[in-house]
Amino acid sequence: MRNGQDTRNRIIEQSAVLFNEKGYSGSSINDIMDATGLKKGGIYRHFKNKDELALEAFNYAVDVLRKSYRQAIYGKKTAEEKLIAVLSVYRNVVEAPPLQGGCPVLNTAVDTDDTHPLLNQRAREVMSEWLSLLSSILHEGIQAKEFRADLDVEEAAIFLTSAFEGSIMMGKLYKDNGYVEKYAAQLKRYINYCVKQ
Repeated sequence: MRNGQDTRNRIIEQSAVLFNEKGYSGSSINDIMDATGLKKGGIYRHFKNKDELALEAFNYAVDVLRKSYRQAIYGKKTAEEKLIAVLSVYRNVVEAPPLQGGCPVLNTAVDTDDTHPLLNQRAREVMSEWLSLLSSILHEGIQAKEFRADLDVEEAAIFLTSAFEGSIMMGKLYKDNGYVEKYAAQLKRYINYCVKQ
């Protein structure tokens, strides 16, 4: 029984990277077979279809991100430190992203925009969770009088996320961490704006 669960987990983990790199639409069953080393029957023994596997793989990818964010925040005392930490997990997007292929939320949102409503809905849920995380850190900073009381938390969270995801996309596109580094420099300037005057 344990071997079956191990195989299922391996299929999910390897498919998560495949889907993150090639997209759901761009990944065929043959690609999944190549990535996992299994035959079609071996994959379908564990999953009804590609859709079920894609949702499981995306959930796995999101868990990888959650662990990265938790690790980044661990031991940070101030809201500013936490904010910089979570927004820096893709600092080395080219050689060492949390999950090979870039940000699975960004990739899945773009890939499934018009092709896979369930997966797209799941990406929206995860993005809402991320915005909530940033908002809670910003609220914490306001409460601690680190950040200005008049800071529009929703607006700040959306702006920070948009710039964050854009820097990841550009870093991946040009295979150059410099884009993420430039974002990190601007992030520090933006946080200075947020700091209580």
